[in-house]
Amino acid sequence: MASSVETAVRATVTKGISALAAFNRRRLPDVAAHPFLSGIHAPMAGETTIVDLPVTGTIPAGLDGRYLRIGPNPVEPDARGYHWFLGDGMVHGVAVKDGRALWYRNRWIRSNAVAAALGEAPAPGPRHNFDTVNTNVVEIGGRTWALVEAGSYPVELDFTLEEQTYNDFDGTLEGSFTAHPHRDPDTGEQHAICYEGTDPNTVRHVVIDRDGRVVREEPVSVRHGPSIHDCAITARYVLILDLPVTFSMRALIGGHAFPYQWNPDHPARVGLLPRGGTAADVIWCPVDPAYVFHVANAYDAEDGKVVLDVCAYASMFAEATGGPNGRSLGLERWTIDPGARTVTRRTIDASPQEFPRPDERRFGKPYRYAYTMALPNHADAEFIGATALYKHDLEAGTRETHTFGDGHYPGEFVFVPAAPESAEDEGWLIGLVVDLANETTDLVILDAQKFAGPPVASIRIPHRVPPGFHGNWIAG
Repeated sequence: MASSVETAVRATVTKGISALAAFNRRRLPDVAAHPFLSGIHAPMAGETTIVDLPVTGTIPAGLDGRYLRIGPNPVEPDARGYHWFLGDGMVHGVAVKDGRALWYRNRWIRSNAVAAALGEAPAPGPRHNFDTVNTNVVEIGGRTWALVEAGSYPVELDFTLEEQTYNDFDGTLEGSFTAHPHRDPDTGEQHAICYEGTDPNTVRHVVIDRDGRVVREEPVSVRHGPSIHDCAITARYVLILDLPVTFSMRALIGGHAFPYQWNPDHPARVGLLPRGGTAADVIWCPVDPAYVFHVANAYDAEDGKVVLDVCAYASMFAEATGGPNGRSLGLERWTIDPGARTVTRRTIDASPQEFPRPDERRFGKPYRYAYTMALPNHADAEFIGATALYKHDLEAGTRETHTFGDGHYPGEFVFVPAAPESAEDEGWLIGLVVDLANETTDLVILDAQKFAGPPVASIRIPHRVPPGFHGNWIAG
């Protein structure tokens, strides 16, 4: 535990560095067409509510709830030092019931900065390190939460997105949270690996019970301040991805808002933390250098090894571009041997792809299907630029493709089972698709078992919803 003197010194140093970083950011060139502030990424200028949206096809009768997606949407865009990952958060939502699209809403998360720009009061509730929340929106304990990693507490949202409250899970969360908690389908617990932007030496295994209260925050020592965006769970372990993207003081002082860079001197490793264990129990297994934003799934194999499926990159943030810029290695399977402390990597599909999603009833268990979003085959400065989704049959070793057509760009799609006991691919895939030429967006519903076929339904949103990060179906 840090002494009060040490804490005061750190706070003073941090304030001084922040002031220097802000000064240097103002000296950076103002890019006329920043790739993540223009074109398909150009932010929306305001908020709107639209009721009774037009529907093509038939919305499945079993869909009753909201599709929510969050992403960056700067309220006062400034290209100097801007990074896509740090824009002000905006939530987009479509409510569906009885075969109708009841409404669309988009709302900024009322951080202190957003509220000041809008001339409004900020969202109430406690702050922690910073308060920009822009990365995921999920259901935990029957409530809706907007999430970000590395600092801020989550923001609790009401049904209409109007009421927002910064909330440390009702006083039970001590430190930061994550953008990617994973729900154990057997226990209902949420597991997360969390890191603090202000503490380069520690990450934490956080567990939230089915009622939405934190019941564990176990510290694990690391070095260099690794950026750990996602994690995985199995019946035995929580997997820690300690990979070579780490905090860069040089980038921070230089004015770059996202101070993480590729660090070839940081050893890449995967940690197997027994779910009830301590830092001393972590089994660290070296892996060839790579970076992973997102995990599809993981599970314990019968021979005692651990299987982990990821979308991997050869490197990431090796240079400042304002967004992700590494070469995609496609979908890989990493087989981890706890006894030998080794990781064997195998390519499942080398095509560039991201945002892997399984049937989440299979989290931590052997599974068959994973769904991913295609990425451009070339180094695209805007990251978004492909027009297809993939369905991987991991047992058969095959892939299906759903193509949306030229100029139609999908984001992440989420799988929604048709019924609690339905088969693994018996259900719907739901996500947003931008028609860039017409500046419109559709919430598209696909039949997962007829993946390559036409959509079951499309709900038209009469404007372009800028590409964001993560979306989920929140049942009514």
